[in-house]
Amino acid sequence: MYSRLQRFLDRKYETCFLWGPRQTGKSTLLKTLFPKSPYYDLLKSDEFERLIRHPSLLREELLALKSNRLVIIDEVQKIPQLLDEIQWLIVNKNLSFILCGSSARKLKRGGGNLLGGRALRYELYPLVSREILNFDLLRALNHGLIPRHYLSETPSKLLQAYIGDYLKEEIAAEALTRSVPTFSRFLETAAFSNGEVINYQNIARECGISGPTVKEYFQILYDTLIAFELPSYQKRPKRRIISSPKFYFFDLGIAHFLLKRGEIQYGSEIFGRAFEHFILQEIRAHRHYSGKEYSVSYWRTASGFEVDFILGEHEVAIEVKGNHFIQPHHLKGLTAFSDEYKTKKTIVISLDPKPRMINHIEILPVKNFLDALWSGKILS
Repeated sequence: MYSRLQRFLDRKYETCFLWGPRQTGKSTLLKTLFPKSPYYDLLKSDEFERLIRHPSLLREELLALKSNRLVIIDEVQKIPQLLDEIQWLIVNKNLSFILCGSSARKLKRGGGNLLGGRALRYELYPLVSREILNFDLLRALNHGLIPRHYLSETPSKLLQAYIGDYLKEEIAAEALTRSVPTFSRFLETAAFSNGEVINYQNIARECGISGPTVKEYFQILYDTLIAFELPSYQKRPKRRIISSPKFYFFDLGIAHFLLKRGEIQYGSEIFGRAFEHFILQEIRAHRHYSGKEYSVSYWRTASGFEVDFILGEHEVAIEVKGNHFIQPHHLKGLTAFSDEYKTKKTIVISLDPKPRMINHIEILPVKNFLDALWSGKILS
């Protein structure tokens, strides 16, 4: 089983948004942490129907409670009009809310005011290694880390349903695009860009759509939290660098399914890419859950030197290698980066059995790295 790391300790009495992709466990987390709070679930058809017809019911019901308890509204993006009522209750009655959803895009499109900057922002990511008892790396790479998928013995069926439901509910029902089959083709084509710089024209040509439409489709993925960009590190470059961001799906299981990969095993050709994606998921979640919110980027020169992840202002440089024995020729990117920037830590994450050092570069087995990351020792 698993126990989530996300908490709201710095929220105090502030209202906040909790964003996260579908099925990452937002509702379960809130019900576990706040079991006595009034709870409005807008996925329930009867709740949705009465509040979309009469948003003022929310204000009237909460005033009748005569309580200053925290109020939770799940899937708040489904009724943007509720934000006006919520703002009134915050300002005039000192109520606080946790507003949960999978996309701020719907609130903005629906005219939601996002509470004028009054609300804190939290995110829930897929599971991370520290949350899982007896964590299994190969299981994570093959199943992904959406809770149901990781725990399932048949994740492919759940992944197929997840992607189908996403297309139907997030895209078709919200009318974000008129052609679901075209968007479905785009999604499969975009999977080949996972972990890479996007070539919009190539994708447009393969999908038979325009370049601007491709960019709009990618923006839909970002706005609905299905994907994200990893920016290029560009601070005071001495070399000519690649400046375009890389594209990643929010969960490695989604990419694995869309790419129709076979089973990932140690030493297989596809292990390295999935391993790198997994480490990035861990880093992104740690950045937010720790409250440090440090920047994460990659570095690549036009001549071919590359470092997978730069944390903060070049405090930590990380290369991810799916090798069991790191040798000096694996360190060319980190060495080139260290020649240009002074780093506090330079790390290779690998499958080596024990930690060691090569020319001031730390070689860390994946378990050692994960323990150090979640213990706060990587950016100490």
